[in-house]
Amino acid sequence: MTTRCVVAGGDGAVGTLFVELLTASGAEVHVADSASGADITAPDALLAAELALADVVVLAVPEPVALRALGPVAAVLSPGALVVDTLSVKSRYAAAATTVRSDVELLGLNPMFAPSLGFPGRPVAAVELGGGPRTEELLDLLTGAGARVVRVTADRHDRLAAASQALTHAAVLSFGAALAELDVTADELAALAPPPHATLLALLARIAGGTPEVYWDVQSANPFAETARDALRAGTATLAAAVGAGEAEFTDLLSALRSVLGDRLPGYGALCARMFQTQNEAGQSETPVSTARGDSP
Repeated sequence: MTTRCVVAGGDGAVGTLFVELLTASGAEVHVADSASGADITAPDALLAAELALADVVVLAVPEPVALRALGPVAAVLSPGALVVDTLSVKSRYAAAATTVRSDVELLGLNPMFAPSLGFPGRPVAAVELGGGPRTEELLDLLTGAGARVVRVTADRHDRLAAASQALTHAAVLSFGAALAELDVTADELAALAPPPHATLLALLARIAGGTPEVYWDVQSANPFAETARDALRAGTATLAAAVGAGEAEFTDLLSALRSVLGDRLPGYGALCARMFQTQNEAGQSETPVSTARGDSP
């Protein structure tokens, strides 16, 4: 792997993920983090000297910081150096990247998982904005670490992220908001929940117990997130209309939804069965909730 790297935001969760990856490859890694006084948007002489020597610079920082940093960072890099962003939204950064000098490589990466889970078996979206040998070297390093690298354009990335993240989170959060309106308790639900409901409860717990800024960014920053939420509202209306129209229309709806999964339907069905079996095995080892509300112990 390339021998000298700078990771801006290297003390954060995503930054740490890349610091560990690059260090394990044998690279010399310099961490430039705002918590330590480094300003990647206006590099001082010491940081500028590090950037000038770097083969790879990773911007593991929020989008506004990455947009402000791109110009100053690119200006001091050596020809052939690679700048990597880890943003969850790519379109605006990609537009800004068109103004960057052509002898610098540009690569967008988005680990589509919580950094604490690590790379093995996890998807990483890759948006090549200006490819070259260092780009391929880093992508090979990710593959070697067990990541599933998926190459997409910036626009396609944001559309897919809206569907896979913004829509998913919106569905889970809407499920939680609906539960709050139904006069039931978590203990009652835990006592009776079938596997699909328990799965949604687990997803709700993960999101509601997570960092609000992360989930806010998913819903607010992606230019296609509002379209995804509109589609969720439309989907609920479609379901209500099918139920109101009768069983035949409801059956037609399920048939149409099977086509959404296409040839992947059996595989996802098998995955669901394995998940539910794991739930059952875990549940057998836990102390069950005693009774539903209103019953004696």
